[in-house]
Amino acid sequence: MDQVMSLASKRAVVIFSASTTCCMCHTVKTLFAQMGVNAAVYELDKEPWGGEMASALMQILGRRSPTPAVFIAGRAIGTTETVMTLHLTGKLVPLLRDAGALWL
Repeated sequence: MDQVMSLASKRAVVIFSASTTCCMCHTVKTLFAQMGVNAAVYELDKEPWGGEMASALMQILGRRSPTPAVFIAGRAIGTTETVMTLHLTGKLVPLLRDAGALWL
């Protein structure tokens, strides 16, 4: 869990993802890219420590599926559902701005 939190705090936005079979991962990465956010993305299925990270993320998020997991300013935001809810309610941009991920 320490490694997850260490990586999550290195950039304004960090996404833990799966590279191939996760359509929700693709959705989240696309949303941030289209907003102009340069997120750090860790593809768990391509990382040698991916299994350990997935276990830690499941604990942090309290879910069976660890991806996608989004962190903003080192804080666990959640998965696709939470990110989309924040976006649709107008709360995502202020979070990103406060974290220094957007310069709007």
